[in-house]
Amino acid sequence: MSVPDNQWVYRFGDGVADGSAELRNLLGGKGANLAEMCNLGLPVPPGFTITTDVCAAYYDNDTNYPEGLEEQVTDALTHIGELVGARFGDPENPLLVSVRSGARASMPGMMDTVLNLGLNDVTTEGLAKRSNDARFAYDSYRRFIQMYSDVVLGVDHFNFEDILEAFKEDNGYELDTDLTVEDWAGIITAYKACVDDNLGEPFPQDVHKQLWGAIGAVFGSWRNARAETYRRLHNIPESWGTAVNVQAMVFGNMGESSATGVAFTRNPSTGEKALYGEFLVNAQGEDVVAGIRTPQNITESARREAGSDDPSMEALMPVVFAQLRAIYEKLEGHYRDMQDLEFTVQEGKLWMLQTRSGKRTTKAALKIAVEMATEGLITKDEAVARIDPSSLDQLLHPTLDPTAEREVLATGLPASPGAACGEIVFNPDEAEQLKATGRNVILVRIETSPEDIHGMHAAEGILTTRGGMTSHAAVVARGMGRPCVSGAGGIYIDYATQTMRCLDVELKRGDVITVDGSTGQVIKGRVSTIQPELSGDFGTLMSWADVSRRMGIRANAETPLDARTAREFGAEGIGLSRTEHMFFESDRIVAVREMILSETQEGRRAALDKILPMQRDDFTELFEIMSGLPVTIRLLDPPLHEFLPHSDEEIAQVAEAMGADPEILRARVGALHELNPMLGHRGCRLAITYPEIPEMQARAIFEAAIAAAKSTGKPVIPEVMVPLVATKAEFELIRERIVAVAEAVQSETGEAIEYLVGTMIELPRAALRAAEIAETAEFFSYGTNDLTQTAFGISRDDSASFLAEYANKGILEVDPFVTIDIDGVGELVSIATDRGRSVRPDIKLGICGEHGGDPQSIDFCESIGLDYVSCSPFRVPIARLAAAQAALSRKSSKDA
Repeated sequence: MSVPDNQWVYRFGDGVADGSAELRNLLGGKGANLAEMCNLGLPVPPGFTITTDVCAAYYDNDTNYPEGLEEQVTDALTHIGELVGARFGDPENPLLVSVRSGARASMPGMMDTVLNLGLNDVTTEGLAKRSNDARFAYDSYRRFIQMYSDVVLGVDHFNFEDILEAFKEDNGYELDTDLTVEDWAGIITAYKACVDDNLGEPFPQDVHKQLWGAIGAVFGSWRNARAETYRRLHNIPESWGTAVNVQAMVFGNMGESSATGVAFTRNPSTGEKALYGEFLVNAQGEDVVAGIRTPQNITESARREAGSDDPSMEALMPVVFAQLRAIYEKLEGHYRDMQDLEFTVQEGKLWMLQTRSGKRTTKAALKIAVEMATEGLITKDEAVARIDPSSLDQLLHPTLDPTAEREVLATGLPASPGAACGEIVFNPDEAEQLKATGRNVILVRIETSPEDIHGMHAAEGILTTRGGMTSHAAVVARGMGRPCVSGAGGIYIDYATQTMRCLDVELKRGDVITVDGSTGQVIKGRVSTIQPELSGDFGTLMSWADVSRRMGIRANAETPLDARTAREFGAEGIGLSRTEHMFFESDRIVAVREMILSETQEGRRAALDKILPMQRDDFTELFEIMSGLPVTIRLLDPPLHEFLPHSDEEIAQVAEAMGADPEILRARVGALHELNPMLGHRGCRLAITYPEIPEMQARAIFEAAIAAAKSTGKPVIPEVMVPLVATKAEFELIRERIVAVAEAVQSETGEAIEYLVGTMIELPRAALRAAEIAETAEFFSYGTNDLTQTAFGISRDDSASFLAEYANKGILEVDPFVTIDIDGVGELVSIATDRGRSVRPDIKLGICGEHGGDPQSIDFCESIGLDYVSCSPFRVPIARLAAAQAALSRKSSKDA
C-alpha cells in the first residue's frame, strides 16, 4: 500500500499492510503486530490503526483531532467494507468493527475496548437476517450496548449485569446461553431504558457517532487512573501515547462451531515449551479474560492435568487446533520470543486478532530465555538481555514449607506462583491504605478489574473466585510478581458483610489466610515458609551474565548471615561493612556507652579494651566467610547520640558499670545532643576528636585478618575506609594512625599485613577535591546515600512527604534516593572519578549506597567505568544481571 504525507491512518488486510513490526512506536504494539501478521500471510481481519501521533496531537490541541484524520478514517472504513463485502451502517449488510487501544508497551486491561460497534436497532435486524441467527444478532447488540455505555457513555457495567442476573434468576436460567431470542430482545429493551434513565437521552443510533465516541474513549483512557497507575509502576512515559485499532469484527458467538480464546506459545508461569491457553465455545473475547464463564483448556494434556471434564479445543476442533499450532510455531520463530495470542473461530474459520510478547513470571522468563538460547533461536547475550533485573526479586521470596500443616479451605487455579500470607481485605483502596501502615494483606475479590490495580500492587497476594489462568487477575499478578489463586469457585464472597465462606468455615475482614499461587491452595491462617534455592535456569543464565559483565559485584554486609547470604547469591566480596551495626548487640552496648560517656581518654580506652575482642571476632568471622575475597570495613560513622542511653533504666545500667553518678551521666548525655546530627559530630570527625576509636577498630581489623588468613589459608587484604571525609588533611591524619596500628600489629605478631586505606566520597567537597585526596587514598567508595542528601540538601528520612509531589509535577522523574540523579549527583561522581584517576590511575572505585542495587544506577556506574558496585545481599543477583546488561549495551553500541 502507498503511504501519503501526514498519514494518520495505516491500513492492513488481505495479506497487505501499510505498516510492520518496525513501526511499533508509531502504531503501538497491537497495530504493529497486526500489520506484521498480515504481511506474514496469516488470517487477520482487515482494519486500520490510528497512530500514536494522533494521541499526542489530541492532547496537545485540547482534545481536538488533527486535520485530515476524519477523511482518512472514512476512506479506511470503506476499504474494510470492500474487503469483507459489507458497509458501515448498511441496514441489510452492516459492517461491524472493534475499537481497541494499543500502546507501544503492552498494558493488558488498562485501557478501553469496544466490540460490535455499528449495531443499532436497524442494523441488528439486518445482521439477524443475513446470519440467519437472530439470537446471535441480539446477543451481539446487548453486549455492544453494555460495553459502549460503560466505556464511552459512563454508565457503569454493573447496571447491566444486575438487569441480566435478575432476569436469569426470575426465569430459572443458569447460563447466558440459556436465553432465547425473545429473552435477548427484552434484555435489549431494558438495557436501552437503563441508558435513558441514567443519561436522560437514548442510546446513540448513529453508527458514525458511535465510532468517534469509541475512538475518543480510547484516547481518553490513556490518561485514566488505572492506566496512569500502570505506567507509573512500569516506568512507561505518558508522552508515548496510545494508538487506536479499528478492525472488522469476527464472531466467536455464532454457535457451537465458533469460539474465542487466548493462548501462549509457552507456559507463562513455568516456561514449559507447550501450548498453553484457554477458550470458550460460542463466546466473545471479553468472556475469557473477564472470568464471566470458566474457560476450557486448549490442549488435551492440559485438560487431563486440570482434571476437567469439559472437552479441549484439541478434541473439539481438531482441524482448527492444528492450524492454531502451526501459526503459533511460525510466530514464535518469527518474533524469537514467547507469544501471547488472541484468536476467534467463526463458524469453523480461524482468525488471529493479536500477537505480542507474552507476560511471564521471572521463573518462566529464565527458563524460556535459557531454552531458546540452547535451541539456537537467540544468543546467550540476548538471553541475558531479556530478563528484567528487578524481576529477580520474584525468585528471592519465601515459599510455603511443604512439611508445615495446612488447613486448606479451597483450591483454585495456580495463576501466579509464590506464596503469601496476610489479612483478608475485600477492597483495593483498603489494601493500599493498610499497606501504607506496614500491614500485609491478601486482596480477596470475586473477580478483579483494571480499576483494582492499585490494591493488587499493595497486596502480598491475590485471591479471586472467578476467572481462569488468563483472567485479568492472573495476567496482572504474574507481571507484578504477586502470588495469585484465581477461579476458587468453592469460596463465596459477601462484600456487604465483609466475609468469605467455604463450606462451614466463615472468615471475616482482618482474618489471616495464606495463598499458594503455585498449587492454587487457599489456606486458613499463616503457614511457615522456606527460602528459595537458586539453581538450574537461574544458575545457567547468571553464569552467562557473569561472563558478559565487566564490573565486580560486592555486598553490603556486617553480620555473618548477611555475608553468607551474599556469598550464596554470588557476591565477590564486601563493599561496605558498617561497624556501628555491630555495636548495638546486647553484649556490647553497655561498653559502647561507657566509652562514649567517659570524659577522659583513659576511661574511653578502658571501655574500648572491652569492645576490642568483640570487634576482632566479628571481623574474623567476616573474613573467614569471604575466604580471601575483598572486604571493605568502614570505621565508625554515625553520630554518638545514636548509642546513648535515654531511659532512666539504661542510664542506671551504664552508671553501675562505670561506677559513676547517674545524674552526671544524664548531664553528659545532654551535652552530646546535636541539633543536626547528620551534619554534626560523626564520621572522620569522631576519629579526629577520639583517635582511640579508629585505633581500636584498626587493631581489631588487622588482628582478625591475620587470624582469618591462618584459618582459611587464603590471603586477607582488608580495605579500611574512612567515612565523611571533606579534606585531604582529615584523611591523612586518620590514615597515619591506621598505618601506625598496622605496623604495631605486624611487629607484635611477626606477620606481614597487606591492606588498603581509602575513603567514602559522600560530600560534594570531597568529590570536587578528589585529586588531592587520591594522592594518599588507595580507593574511593561512593556513598551515594549521603552524597544525594548533601547534594540536594534533602534528608532521606524526611523526603517522602514531598518527593511524590515532585514526581507528580515533573520536577523529578524518579526518587533520587532510589535511582541516582545522573545530572547532579552523577556529575559529582564522574568528576571525582576523573580527578582521582588523574592522580592515581589504578585507584579502586566502587559505589556502596542503595543505588548499588538499582539497575538504572548500575548502568550509570558502567558508563563511567567504576570497578564494582556494592548492594544489599538480596540485590546481588539483580546487580550481577544489571551489570551484564550494561556492559552488553555498550558493546552493542560500539559494534553498531
